[in-house]
Amino acid sequence: MLIYKILTADQWAAWQSGGTFTGAPVDLADGYIHTSTAAQAQETAAKHFAGQGGLILVALDADRFGDALKWEVSRGDALFPHVFRDIALSEVIWARPMPLVDGKHVLDFG
Repeated sequence: MLIYKILTADQWAAWQSGGTFTGAPVDLADGYIHTSTAAQAQETAAKHFAGQGGLILVALDADRFGDALKWEVSRGDALFPHVFRDIALSEVIWARPMPLVDGKHVLDFG
């Protein structure tokens, strides 16, 4: 199963150059890396990144995280995947731009 992280272009560039993602500011504040399922990602984009261009959708294999991945109740009492460790660039399955079209992010899950 794939899970997804939404990043700014700067966060993605830093991950690519540094090789490891320790989290966006909200992740660092909460103590884990927020991710979403495919079914949750559009609402996550709308709620937390409304109107923001230049975003990147990063796909990750949930099975690679073992015990570091916890499914926890969040928005709307849904279970969201939270990663409790840094993520290596080598763990990224793919990364794709999220164009903003008519004010809505277009997510390409392939």
